Amino acid sequence: MAQEREEERELIRGFHNLRPRHRGCVATIGSFDGVHRGHQAIIAQLNQRAREHGLPSVAIIFEPQPHEFFSGEKAPARLMRFKEKVLALFEAGVDRVLCLQFNETLRNLSAEAFIRRILVGGLGIRHLVVGDDFRFGCDRSGDYRLLQKVGAEAGFSVEDTATVEIRGARVSSTRIREALQDGDFELAQALLGKPYRITGRVAPGRSLGRQLGAPTANVRLHRYRSPLVGVYTVRTTATNGSELASGRTEIDGVANVGFRPTVEGEGAQPLLEVNLFDFSGDLYGRELAVEFCHKLRDEEKFASLEILKEWIARDIENAKAWFAQNS
Repeated sequence: MAQEREEERELIRGFHNLRPRHRGCVATIGSFDGVHRGHQAIIAQLNQRAREHGLPSVAIIFEPQPHEFFSGEKAPARLMRFKEKVLALFEAGVDRVLCLQFNETLRNLSAEAFIRRILVGGLGIRHLVVGDDFRFGCDRSGDYRLLQKVGAEAGFSVEDTATVEIRGARVSSTRIREALQDGDFELAQALLGKPYRITGRVAPGRSLGRQLGAPTANVRLHRYRSPLVGVYTVRTTATNGSELASGRTEIDGVANVGFRPTVEGEGAQPLLEVNLFDFSGDLYGRELAVEFCHKLRDEEKFASLEILKEWIARDIENAKAWFAQNS
């Protein structure tokens, strides 16, 4: 059964790739940044209704996210990259993910036109599950009442979901970003339902870490702007659960997330550098999941590579001491 469900999973990139076989589904809509506990509650409700209707479940997402389209570089950092989000939605049990390009055309689409063109015309939805604060369409004019009205005319039903609260406040992507920036990884994990991780493939670097006495596995973040910047204690695993070294599937380490201001000039691309303790080997091409545990310090620009080398040695020592106290 699990294998059959996995084979049904499908990422549909764009409205133009919808086919007649995609019509008839139970759907939800949102940014789903982080796929946190609030999102998980929506998806659980979505999957339950999909089973009751005997139809596939579909999560409709947008790329870029709407607030990124409007705010550009001023938009808040994402909690996860696109690939991570899609995989997290599948892991939560969604059968299909429809990713719509958020552009001027979609931005100018009225709420009712969005319902009739995308939901009815494209997907032929039978039931829609939305969050309690869901708004959509040009100028966010669409709401639950409009969905009910058009749904009654077009033949689909609508329901909303209850707010999920943890520690006395609503679970939200904004609250998780704030917890991460405050170094409160315990709260972030409670809100996410899992430890905060960044995943990515190890790429060749300039071997500068090796020259500084601390070889690193480098994960290029490209356009992804992490909510974390600084030096952290981390636990690293391979995303497929395989061994990183003989008998070791998880290795502690220290990581720097940022722009390496001591060695890079203006316009540097963000990079995740991980020094794995007591490890030697070739990780190029391996996909790693890096779990953040504790912040050691902010990223800094040092006057020389020698000073940077001293700080790296200090970071490794402090990270090992933290793990010794928190094992």
